[in-house]
Amino acid sequence: MRDRLDASGPRGTKPKKVFSRRNIVLYGTLLIVAVYYLLPLYVMLVTSLKDMTEIRMGNVFAPPTEITFQPWVKAWSEACTGVNCDGLSRGFWNSVRILIPSVILSISVALVSGYALSKWKFKGSELFFTMLLVGAFIPYQVMLYPIVIMLRETGMFLSNFDPLTWTRQGVCFALGPLSECDGTGRIQLFGSISGLVIVHTIFGMPINVLLFRNYFASIPEELFKAARVDGAGFWGILFRIILPMSLPILVVAMIIQVTGIWNDFLFGVVYTRAEQYPMTVQLNNIVNSVQGVKEYNVNMAATLLTGLVPLTIYFFSGKLFVRGIAAGAVKG
Repeated sequence: MRDRLDASGPRGTKPKKVFSRRNIVLYGTLLIVAVYYLLPLYVMLVTSLKDMTEIRMGNVFAPPTEITFQPWVKAWSEACTGVNCDGLSRGFWNSVRILIPSVILSISVALVSGYALSKWKFKGSELFFTMLLVGAFIPYQVMLYPIVIMLRETGMFLSNFDPLTWTRQGVCFALGPLSECDGTGRIQLFGSISGLVIVHTIFGMPINVLLFRNYFASIPEELFKAARVDGAGFWGILFRIILPMSLPILVVAMIIQVTGIWNDFLFGVVYTRAEQYPMTVQLNNIVNSVQGVKEYNVNMAATLLTGLVPLTIYFFSGKLFVRGIAAGAVKG
């Protein structure tokens, strides 16, 4: 009787303790790492919500006794950057005008290039791809001055495709030398948003082509051959078969491009003028060029405002980013 009860008892692996030594070490390490990365964000947030009197008391980690949003208002619309005192608002819209065409252009060109290099290989395609990857490892500083010369000399061949004013600029360019353009009809790429868009598009190509090429290479070859048998051509296969299957890798490429372009400082300060400075350059000017009392609450609010766009994108598309990476983005 006792043997039969033992045989009919609970089976399977023995339940593990929640507070085992392994779990304590694992979750303790994760907690320390999380606190390490989140602590600066917490300090920035609570500092941006304090007034200067409370900040001078010196308790950096204490929450604000009286919350104020005036530093955020000043950082957005009143903080001075040189002779201009319009805050980060102008830099924000400049960054939007740089970001949208740069992301669309770089992803579109890289998508077609990756598709051609994976499914329509031609003689020398591997050499071309290798050269593209080698170009990604050249330090940006080496290319700064050559690109300045290229933008200065080739400006007359390209129109300004700033999305907010493209209609006016396109008509202006088509009609020829009008005073509304610059008096000569020549489009200046160096020192303009258009020039910076081209720079970001070119520098985003290697990593995006690598992502798309490896992702498309993981698509079964039989699917591609069946479409060919049915009469589909280069663009037909791309738009009807490849694109509907490419949402994860498109999100990955978009996140990488948005983050890189929005956080860029080097290209923004070199290839644009003061009127077209992106948000990161405006942030640097607010933090470093203020005379007199350092307003730490305004500086913290300005920093949080500058990082708000990448943070929002990460929060809302994080799962798709992981899916894209796991679906073959880094295979190859």
